Amino acid sequence: MKKQLFLGALTVTGIVCVCGCGKSTSDNKGEEKGKPETEPITVEKSEYHNPITGFGKDGTLRYGGDPAAMVDGDVVYLYTGHDTASNESYVIPEWQCYSSRDMKEWTYEGVILSCKDITWADNNSAWAAQTVKHYSTAEGKDKYYFYFCSWDSTSEGKQSIGVAVSDSPTGPFQDIGHPLVKGTVTTNESSGWNDIDPTAWVETDENGEEHRYLGWGNGKYYICELNEDMISVKDLDGDGAITFGKDILEKTPPESYTEAPWFYRRQDENGNYYGDYYLFYAYGWREQMAYATTDDLINGEWKFGGIIMEPSATSNTNHMSVIDFQGKTYFIYHNGSLEKGSGFRRVACVEEISIQENGEISYIPETAAGPFGTATVIKSKSGQIISHKAFHNSSDDGVYPYLSLDVGPELSKEEADGLWVLVPGKTDTKNENYVSIVSYNKPGLYITGLNKLVKLSQNAHGNLIDAQTFKTVKGLSGDGVSFESVAEPGMYITTTDTSVMKMTDGSDKDACTFYLTNK
Repeated sequence: MKKQLFLGALTVTGIVCVCGCGKSTSDNKGEEKGKPETEPITVEKSEYHNPITGFGKDGTLRYGGDPAAMVDGDVVYLYTGHDTASNESYVIPEWQCYSSRDMKEWTYEGVILSCKDITWADNNSAWAAQTVKHYSTAEGKDKYYFYFCSWDSTSEGKQSIGVAVSDSPTGPFQDIGHPLVKGTVTTNESSGWNDIDPTAWVETDENGEEHRYLGWGNGKYYICELNEDMISVKDLDGDGAITFGKDILEKTPPESYTEAPWFYRRQDENGNYYGDYYLFYAYGWREQMAYATTDDLINGEWKFGGIIMEPSATSNTNHMSVIDFQGKTYFIYHNGSLEKGSGFRRVACVEEISIQENGEISYIPETAAGPFGTATVIKSKSGQIISHKAFHNSSDDGVYPYLSLDVGPELSKEEADGLWVLVPGKTDTKNENYVSIVSYNKPGLYITGLNKLVKLSQNAHGNLIDAQTFKTVKGLSGDGVSFESVAEPGMYITTTDTSVMKMTDGSDKDACTFYLTNK
């Protein structure tokens, strides 16, 4: 299981106290004259934080995007593709699964389907998918249906929608042997990848009739109904043939629809669906998140609801799933916040959301803390809040990755820009005296000390692990905490006369001393 390390510090009236780990260690004795003698201490780190995935059975780094969640009883199953690219391209050979009983602790369940086992699919295109549980009357038991998309050798090389079936939510899943919807069927295509990103929805209407909907599309938006077997398209007009325009429908998408559709509907306290249907989707480029509503999935028109998440600070794409679990609604999405992360090496994150009584959805900030993490305020000796400069994530691909943003006292008046999430140090996550400091509202961007500079940076190239790790020592001025660089031992995060912080040798002890408060 994945559980963030909890390094026990004391919290008194909201102030995070730092406590010594015994006497000063011998490796700091005998330092040259004028250098500060330091005493390692621990500080409280966030027990839980984003991302929630990104690891395999042995805990090693394992990327995966396009998260699709399914609630089955008291367990959430989360499916992603497995990103394996070393450069900026899609290399996704298989789909994998994680599970959780509380949305905090996540277990890697393994690979549930590989492209190499799908006769018509490309070996490295395990694109977005969704799993649905449904009772099979033919077999007299519940089955799990995994709707996916991949490049299709049987459809002029276009993308197609497929389906695989399993007796277990953790697989293995078996492809039915052919695409469910071929890319050559939707004949008005504008590209070879119009037929991607399936989303499914099953419910019984007021007349007791069950409907099984399948929607999908990039640039285009398609929808159809499925037969009770869940692996074939329903003949809506009863003419004995499955026809594009009659049984497989192209509908007008909502404003700036790009891809990544996801169906959702609210439930009351008894689990009954009510109100409009929601379509969550990727909006424009770089992809923001947005939603629209309708009162009828087949015949209704989508009414634009609004943009609810800005482009990620670390990924050019985004893809969500929205679920209700244990009385709360969760928005699960991806970014590139792990080492070397990007839109081609992604990882799943989660936020809790609320839907207002009138159906509107409030803006959802992308955060490093997620629903269960702890945000921390860092103040200088003089009481100034350490923040990063306020900015909105750009829609211009050319400005990414963010590698050198200013950090310093009072750089922003926005509260979120002065919040940080303290996590185990990247260099050695088991060393209780190591810490890494990630921006609360720009997950994946860390305080980085290198070449006497302190900047906010993504570790986009994988070369900043030590520079983004700090040894926590008793504040050089006698209390509080100081942050000593692991990349450059003997150098400390330091406030200066300007608004920008630097790395110094600690000679100005007050300027190297900070105080932490949990928010």
